[in-house]
Amino acid sequence: MALGPRLDLRQTQSLVMTPQLQQAIKLLAASNLEIETFIAEALEANPLLDTAAPAADEPERAEPELLSAEDSSADELMLRGGGEGDAPLDLASVDRDWDTGDGAAPTLRDAEWGAAATSGGDFDDLPDWEQLRAAEVTLAEHLESQVGAVAPDARAAFIARAIIGLLDDAGYLATALEDVASDLGVELAEVEAALALVQTLDPSGVGARDLAECIAIQAREADRYDPCMAALIANLELVARGEVERLKRLCRVDDEDFADMLRELRSYNPKPGLAFAPSAASAVVPDILLTANASGGWDIALNEDTLPRLVVNRGYFLELGGGASDKASQGWLKEKLADAHWLIRALDQRQKTILKTAAEIVRQQDGFFRRGVSELRPLTLREVAERIEMHESTVSRVTSNKYLACPRGTFELKYFFTSGVGRIGEGADGEGASSEAIKARIKALIDAEDAKKVLSDQQLADMLKTEGFDLARRTVAKYREAIGLGSSAERRRAKKLAGLS
Repeated sequence: MALGPRLDLRQTQSLVMTPQLQQAIKLLAASNLEIETFIAEALEANPLLDTAAPAADEPERAEPELLSAEDSSADELMLRGGGEGDAPLDLASVDRDWDTGDGAAPTLRDAEWGAAATSGGDFDDLPDWEQLRAAEVTLAEHLESQVGAVAPDARAAFIARAIIGLLDDAGYLATALEDVASDLGVELAEVEAALALVQTLDPSGVGARDLAECIAIQAREADRYDPCMAALIANLELVARGEVERLKRLCRVDDEDFADMLRELRSYNPKPGLAFAPSAASAVVPDILLTANASGGWDIALNEDTLPRLVVNRGYFLELGGGASDKASQGWLKEKLADAHWLIRALDQRQKTILKTAAEIVRQQDGFFRRGVSELRPLTLREVAERIEMHESTVSRVTSNKYLACPRGTFELKYFFTSGVGRIGEGADGEGASSEAIKARIKALIDAEDAKKVLSDQQLADMLKTEGFDLARRTVAKYREAIGLGSSAERRRAKKLAGLS
């Protein structure tokens, strides 16, 4: 059989994501601040788009109309659930005033537990967010204001200011002095002298290159840097491990002197720069606001302070349309009008999808919002997706980079999705307990333990089992390490050191 070229016609079907559908998916995953930046760029690119702040007495906007036959296929796919199968896919309205219906008003009890669980730190001594943001002077500004008074000449002041600009928010210098000298084109000795000058500035300890140097600077400032203290500072890793006897031998001191040295060491600030405002402060702005209503339920709304309302400037469209005489101008104008309408619909669809997902999360985690992290139940993306009849990856995008502000604090939406731990006993309901709730309980048990009878992981597992939590010893160890708590031996040494001080 002879081989030769030939032409064949084949008809196939394929699902292709249009640029508009891809953009809609990106908008869904973006945070409010990212959307604000996107809108600003869209306003510059499209002259028909404009912003309009709603009046104080303006009623709630009506639901958008369904797309007409002239609308693009990308819009139809987005609204009907086609395309990738997980775009912002539902036009069902979401009631902003969703009521949980149980009639119990939420309280602020256990608020500190919920706030602490997001950070993984101490549950009791967390600073208030407003206090952290209160400082207005940055570390660099504070240090630069002192340089002129202590620098011997303008050249030394210039090098010192360059070093100050390289300090991190904690006050440490992570750049090698050789690199600083090379970048500035000066001698290494001049950079070392400038660093020594920076290390004399307030707060004491800034300009250090590691923790030991930071503590040593503060010890010299307090006139406590004797050979014994120098030996202690040089062996901070032994202090962290609680090797008391070895440290006493290295420092050549008795119990009383060693306890005094420990008290002195703990009085120093390991991160002196954090007392000032961060140089690049980035506050978490909530995307969703949750408040209690008079009926005992919850009101859910988007944070519209970061979401400008987009409208089509009809007057400008008519003005441009009157002067568009050729087909190219008319085509450009129609294209911009279609883009403006699509963007407004896409943003409106994004808001409805976020509200619908957030409402279901609040419904599922109602116990957390009312009573704290101990009531946080296991929840998966699939459960929420099935309840709101959307694709699982849509819920994943909605909960990415989104934060919910409630009476207990501000939490990322991903925080409410946790794995479960099986429950046993009479109170078991087959649902299990959230891993975050288990961590909170382990933290509470360890905090309440006797310094002379430190609980082992197996003892913790046995105590949790009596409370209905079916955990193995290795699971308890995993959760304990996840919340930053040491083993029983490490805690015993730490409590012994605390007793000495």
